[in-house]
Amino acid sequence: MQRKAYVPGVVALLAALLAGCSSSADDGGPTDNSNPGDAGTVTAAAQPGRYDALPEACGAVGRSTLDSLLPGIVQIPDEARREAVYAGQATLTFDTDRKAGCRWKADSTDAIDHLSVDFERVVSYDNAVSDDGQAETLFAQKVTAAGLPAPTASRPAGVAATPSGGTTAAPSAAASSPSPSSSASASASASASASPSTPTSTSTSTSASADLQSRLLDDLGDEAFVDDVLAGSGSAAKQRTVTVVFRTSNVIVSIEYEEQATSLGVVPDSKEMQDNARKLAAQLADSLAG
Repeated sequence: MQRKAYVPGVVALLAALLAGCSSSADDGGPTDNSNPGDAGTVTAAAQPGRYDALPEACGAVGRSTLDSLLPGIVQIPDEARREAVYAGQATLTFDTDRKAGCRWKADSTDAIDHLSVDFERVVSYDNAVSDDGQAETLFAQKVTAAGLPAPTASRPAGVAATPSGGTTAAPSAAASSPSPSSSASASASASASASPSTPTSTSTSTSASADLQSRLLDDLGDEAFVDDVLAGSGSAAKQRTVTVVFRTSNVIVSIEYEEQATSLGVVPDSKEMQDNARKLAAQLADSLAG
């Protein structure tokens, strides 16, 4: 008889406990999976980049552009082989939405030319860093790796260059004015220096070289640079490599244009190669802007 009286009591106790738990939840009390300490806390994700895919690299360069950069293509007599060179060779990659590239090569009677184009879409996995910010960091690393020379500082007014490359103050008006007793010798000196001098020619050549040195570019994408390297010494055939790298939002594009002369003593033209590489870079930047 005691056992029969005990069982209903247990049932009543359980019912009371369940009713209490239900009441606490309905009254706004915390549930088992709630976490009052984290309530209302939301971590904002950084701004994504503009691009979520990449172009097909081997189709990104037109035939007319390839003809300009690789003149040996049009000299290939076999049509099938010529078409294969136009098609290029895709770079092996495991994710074409993150990296894509293509290579071309053509031999001509004057030179052997190589061209490569690589696209990289940068994605940041840090909520505090945007895709563009991560791409900017990677671009800065490429600039550092290229070892670009520091920009040439302009000389202040009234300062002339010395033969050693330093500077010296320009002569004052009093010092440069000839005295009556030396007017004859001054006139002779003026006549002797009337014709162009060799230093002037050297200065012009130096200025032209400075315009073609490896440098940052301000007219391509969000930021860009060109790197120009000439290899080979003495009578060996010279090889020039021009690299143009630019960033547009979270995509970094690298162009490497290489030419090796087939004749000894011939130096691939720096200006022509840079112009061709920069024209291609501008075309790719426009296609990305779409």
